Amino acid sequence: MRRWRRAARALLAALCFGATSSVSHAAALRYCDAPAPLNAAQKDRLFRFGALVKAELEQSGQGLALIARSGLDLSRFGQRYSHAGLTLKASLNAPWSVRQLYYACEERKPRLFDQGMAGFLLGTDDPSIGYISLVFLPEDRAAALERAALDNRQALQMLGATYSANAYPFDARYQNCNQWVAELLAYAWGDPPDDSDTGHDARVRAQAWLRAQGYTPTRFEVPSRALMFAGGFVPWLHSDDHPGEDIERMVYRVSMPASIEAFVQAQVPGASRVEFCHTDRQVVVHRGWEPIAEGCVPGAQDTVIPF
Repeated sequence: MRRWRRAARALLAALCFGATSSVSHAAALRYCDAPAPLNAAQKDRLFRFGALVKAELEQSGQGLALIARSGLDLSRFGQRYSHAGLTLKASLNAPWSVRQLYYACEERKPRLFDQGMAGFLLGTDDPSIGYISLVFLPEDRAAALERAALDNRQALQMLGATYSANAYPFDARYQNCNQWVAELLAYAWGDPPDDSDTGHDARVRAQAWLRAQGYTPTRFEVPSRALMFAGGFVPWLHSDDHPGEDIERMVYRVSMPASIEAFVQAQVPGASRVEFCHTDRQVVVHRGWEPIAEGCVPGAQDTVIPF
């Protein structure tokens, strides 16, 4: 049993992460294990990093941006970002709070959380280096998505009843954190649900729109067949929603921040991206869709801000 659980946790590290149900403990946004404590210097750097991100948001003149942050090290899977949400200037929690889905470990179900920027950043696994991505949208697209995100009824209508870290994006049985963002985007930009639609119906409609528009989830090659069936031992991993041919090929297709950003870049002319990273010594700001070099190494056109 322990071997199966260790294998399942390794797979979870490549997918999507949950939180305790207490949103007041900002650092408790990693998976269901207790987070490592941060020292005063580490917290200070993350707070200053968050202030720079919020300054960029404020200077944008917009009311919303797609936001993603790094979590555990997913570089072996070719993924920098693990978790996405929507940062909203008009949030009732605080300006530029992030509205997002997390698995509430204590309640064993998915919940929506509104969390300040500092708390959002404290969910990183490595306080010595971290990445944030912001995607800004043209006014009409941003306004439609902002209305949907701030409307509690609409935002909750797109919340799935059952969480799965490796949820298949075109089956409404389960949902992970990034899939909620993708489906809310479809709700705002696609064929709006009827008033009579249930939450499940609305999600099915959103997924159909995403598929029709060419949304491509992130592909994970599973290194061991045992991991494909780890859901029998871990309640937040499932395989029964994935196509049989994917299971045979030992592949999971899952919504990740990279999936959402690639879709927006292809579908929304005029969308723009700003990426931030920090080390112990400096912050790097990069504008454009190409990523910052690994290790937070600045390019020739990047802005470097010393700590």
